[in-house]
Amino acid sequence: MTRRRFYAPRDAFARGGAEVVLSAEESRHLRDVLRLRAGDEVSVFDGEGREFACVVKETGGRATLEVRAPAVAPSPESPVEITLGVALLKGEKFDLVVQKATELGVARVAAVETARADVRLRDERDAARRVERWRRLALEAAKQSGRARVPAIEPPVALDSFLRGAGAADPRLLFAERGGSAFDALAPSRPPAVTALVGPEGGWDDAETASAAEHGWSIVTLGGRVLRAETAAIVVAALLQHTYGDLR
Repeated sequence: MTRRRFYAPRDAFARGGAEVVLSAEESRHLRDVLRLRAGDEVSVFDGEGREFACVVKETGGRATLEVRAPAVAPSPESPVEITLGVALLKGEKFDLVVQKATELGVARVAAVETARADVRLRDERDAARRVERWRRLALEAAKQSGRARVPAIEPPVALDSFLRGAGAADPRLLFAERGGSAFDALAPSRPPAVTALVGPEGGWDDAETASAAEHGWSIVTLGGRVLRAETAAIVVAALLQHTYGDLR
């Protein structure tokens, strides 16, 4: 039977943690879509890594659940914290990346503004609207995939800021079509965190890869075939999880 999972932020739990009140949207899903009633058992996760076994108490208005015990999430978080930076892509392409990166256990996704990006943001409102959508998709993907932690979706950032902002101690990998080392040439030891960057459909220009190298990034290729940007981003997430994480 499919697990019936709901999301509630930490502040939705009553003091002492005995009860939790779902949002209006989650309550409608519980009551009108799944048609759950008082006494039914469900799971609730807070998006920060905690999950609880609960029993439905009330379904009218905003549903109230009784918290019975912590529940062990069936898909624990990866041992490596992966930050995936992806050049801005057209709507449905970036949506796909957010969804699949969440399912693959990525800890953070950032949209990066590059010279050849598919999309140009009109203004701050445009950026905020896109981020809101991506965060909603990440939440739904976390719910579906069994994750109790929702990945952070960062606001769009300029390439130079992303290059400078990555942790100096972490492996920092810029994936390019040419001019890089093979991924399997990298050290196989498991780091606590890794940051990866995937470019746009038009690829990186020479100044961008040179800047990455100056900031200490390793330039890496994925072989001889040219992948679409959204395909490359998903492949990179899977490759990093297989090499450093828990995708075996």
